[in-house]
Amino acid sequence: MGSDSIECVSSIDGMDEEDTALTQSSKPHGGAAPPAGIASSTSVHELLECPVCANSMYPPIHQCQNGHTLCSTCKTRVQNRCPTCRQELGDIRCLALEKVAESLELPCKYYSHGCPEVFPYYSKLKHESQCNCRPYNCPYAGSECSVVGDIPFLVTHLRDDHKVDMHTGCTFNHRYVKSNPREVENATWMLTVFNCFGQSFCLHFEAFQLGMAPVYMAFLRFMGDENDARNFSYSLEVGANGRKQTWEGTPRSIRDSHRKVRDSHDGLIIQRNMALFFSGGERKELKLRVTGRIWKEQQNSDAAVCMPNLCS
Repeated sequence: MGSDSIECVSSIDGMDEEDTALTQSSKPHGGAAPPAGIASSTSVHELLECPVCANSMYPPIHQCQNGHTLCSTCKTRVQNRCPTCRQELGDIRCLALEKVAESLELPCKYYSHGCPEVFPYYSKLKHESQCNCRPYNCPYAGSECSVVGDIPFLVTHLRDDHKVDMHTGCTFNHRYVKSNPREVENATWMLTVFNCFGQSFCLHFEAFQLGMAPVYMAFLRFMGDENDARNFSYSLEVGANGRKQTWEGTPRSIRDSHRKVRDSHDGLIIQRNMALFFSGGERKELKLRVTGRIWKEQQNSDAAVCMPNLCS
């Protein structure tokens, strides 16, 4: 962020107001070791590993005249030369290995993250792209952070590496201040993490260009899967001078990228002129106070009562 950045002053569940500052980091997260007693791959599975890209091979599986195999994607990358013996590749299919693959059943590659499923070889790839146990991407929007991991790890990563403010409670009261609100060429973003009902939520606030008009947007993301996110609702409100603007909705899962949520306009959007009206004074400085709360939906359609500092 540039020197003319948004300052976020927060008052959470009766806490004193405090400045919120963000830094950027992208420390990689190492993968967990396989649990004891589970082999990382079978000998047959190793035969199905492409020697060029090391990914699993799927039909058509190609081979050279000497029997060395590789996947169809890499065949176009090696300029029709076998990467093992350098002999010219033809259009020979390894039908025997393709048949062997059809008979295999393998565990999901996210078994170390808790997935117990076993799939036929050709179904495994589709499942893994949608597996609920697959790691989450870092939800921090201020950089292209490549860190992945489970939710407890990402919460710690946001706190320690991105210096994100952490709060306990399901009500919030934020004041966003910007000295020159007429300059919104580049997106300016803030992130705060809330813990309530035993879950973590990311509150985003940012400025960006919507077409030719500068706007400010606030929205909430749930640190978990979409099905679990539907168990919660949230509201946002901004106002002053006898006027207010409100938003109520369901938090989006962090499976949806920050940009996807923002570009879908799924949140509280405040036009610049209205934001300056809410700021009062001579409209030369942005001073927005955004309040809100998170609550848990009940099966009997009665919303859970959420009291400050009493969410568990």
